[in-house]
Amino acid sequence: MTNYKLPIISFLSSSLLTGCFGYPRILSYPFDPGGRGLNSLASELNPQLSGRYILFTTDRRGSQDVYMFDTVSQNLVDLPGLNAFDTIASHPSVTQDGRYVVFVASHLGRSSIFLYDRETRQSRNLTANLQAEVCNPTISADGNTIAFEFSNNGQWDILLYDRSGQQLNIPQEPR
Repeated sequence: MTNYKLPIISFLSSSLLTGCFGYPRILSYPFDPGGRGLNSLASELNPQLSGRYILFTTDRRGSQDVYMFDTVSQNLVDLPGLNAFDTIASHPSVTQDGRYVVFVASHLGRSSIFLYDRETRQSRNLTANLQAEVCNPTISADGNTIAFEFSNNGQWDILLYDRSGQQLNIPQEPR
């Protein structure tokens, strides 16, 4: 293990996290060298807290995947059908109830925004028809709206989609 991981592990094992609701709170979880808990020897990136869930990316299985940790049961949550060995996942976001997960998936140099439904165990590419670079998705607490950045001819802007993958029309000029 390299020395630079120790501060990261310490930060994640006892860190100040904020979520969609409530005040910041201190979380403290033990280090698990077997990778069955929140903290491990692998890189843990992009933590996001929503309700009882902490979502993050990690390279525990040799590829960068999305993991979910339930702070009530203090266990990892199974996400069948979400991660793929040929895809790099990043910047996950989760709804308040933990049902929907939105994330960036990069495959063969192309990044797309995916929506995963824990109930149906299905992932859907929301940006398959969008000819732009995309990043940093977030999902509303109720799961109805997804926001993300996209690059249109070198200009970064924000797009809003509904959960079905339809772009929401938002007035461009402030009122």
